[in-house]
This record gives sequence, structure tokens and C-alpha cells, in this order.
Amino acid sequence: MSSQVEETVKRITVPDIRNRKGGEPIVVLTCYDAPTARIMDPHCDVLLVGDSLGMAVHGLTSTVGVTLDMMILHGQAVMRGARRALVVIDMPFGSYEAGLETAYANAVRVMKETGAHAIKVESGPTAPATIAYLVQRGIPVMGHVGLLPQSINIDGVFKAKGRDGTERARILQSAHDTADAGAFAVVIEGVAEGLAREITEAIDKPTIGIGASAACDGQVLVAPDMLGMFDWTPKFVRKYADLRTEIDRAVAGYAADVKARRFPAEVETYFSKKPATP
Repeated sequence: MSSQVEETVKRITVPDIRNRKGGEPIVVLTCYDAPTARIMDPHCDVLLVGDSLGMAVHGLTSTVGVTLDMMILHGQAVMRGARRALVVIDMPFGSYEAGLETAYANAVRVMKETGAHAIKVESGPTAPATIAYLVQRGIPVMGHVGLLPQSINIDGVFKAKGRDGTERARILQSAHDTADAGAFAVVIEGVAEGLAREITEAIDKPTIGIGASAACDGQVLVAPDMLGMFDWTPKFVRKYADLRTEIDRAVAGYAADVKARRFPAEVETYFSKKPATP
């Protein structure tokens, strides 16, 4: 019976998300593995396999070192666990900037090898042409404006964007260009509430905020941040759990039981079967 119920689950589609503009807020979290995807799937509209996995999972200092193979591996895992949510995979740094044909070839590889439903690109100056090229060839694209983590080597630090008039105008124009190019949704990261609200009201595609206030059409967080896996979290993150403390407590208890020979106990031990009585 349970398998029959699972088969009837309706997958959320790109048009479903696009049509949520101005409607029920869109729930998005990053996800990097199958077990977590199974847990998140009933609650999230979109699972984003973000290149944040470079920092959140692999211990890198930025997202720049993330490879296409890494994104595909984690994307495959998330797709095995997600049945309802739309799965979107980040195109990592260097995989879409060199030219339209290169971007298309890499995006096709991601879509084919993972079975995911869309890709996401950070919306730099060349992004609108890339987005239009991909969308025209059947690849749904989510855009990303504001703070662009893949540009860390230019910016030097992760910091809020759009705080002066020139930068604010540039980000607003980037959002327009991204939406006009055919992106079905636009992530807005690390901008003030006023700019996030202006973008959300100005473009006809849903906006997904991260550090961009409740003015957006939806919200996304890096899951390990909101689950309390790290000592430090950004200002815009609300911790909904303290898994770091819980994991530390569990591992400490396990270590103590092993050292005291309390684990494994008899109930956790296999024994030889008794010979059958003649």
C-alpha cells in the first residue's frame, strides 16, 4: 500500500513554481544527499543542490573549487531521495561562463546524468545571454542576483550588496535582464529589504530570498546553517535546530560506551544458533 501511495505523489514542476508569483510563499532549502532529501521532500517546494556543498559538506573556503562532477554526484543522490520537490542544481564556477555552447553542453550533462528538473546560474554580465540560450533549448534556468558567492575572489569577502545607488541600480537591472532572458525564478541574496521588495515588485518571475527579507516570493537557506551544524551562522539565518550539539552528545556517549565495554551489549550481539534437539 505504501509503494502505491508514493507512486501517486505529484511532482512540482517549473511552471508550478513560476505560477506562484505573488501567491503562496515558495519553500526552498539546499540539499546534498538522499536521506536528507527524503526528510525535506514533503515540506519543500524546491530542493536546491547548491554549490554551497563545497563549504557545507567538503570543507572548502569558498564555492570556487566546486567541480561539475561534484554537483552531478550530489544531484544524483538528492534525486534518489526526492519524489515531490522540484530539484534544481547549481552550475559551478567555470562551467557556464566560457561560451554558450560550453554552458549548454555542461547543463545538458547535469540534466541527463542526474535527472534533475532545472539548473541555476549566478547572473553576472554574461548570464542573460546564457540563460536565453539554455531556455530556448529546453533547459529551465533559475537566476541569482545580489551577492554572488562565485565572485568572492573579486569582492574579497562575503558582504551585503546594493547599499549604494550605483550598485543598487546594477542589481535591479541584472534582475530585470535575468527575468527577461527567461529564468523561471530569481534568487536574491544579501540585499537590503527595500531593494529586494523593489525587485520582487518589478519582475514577473518569483523571487527567492536569502538574506533579502520577507518581501520576496519565497525563501531559501543553506540547510546545515538552519539546522545548527556550525558554530557561526550569518545574520539572516534562523537556527531551527542545534544538531551540532546533538551530534557531539551522541558521539561522546558512543565513545564512552565503547571504552567502558557497554557497547555492544547482549541485545546488540549475534550468537551461534543452538543445535536442534534430537
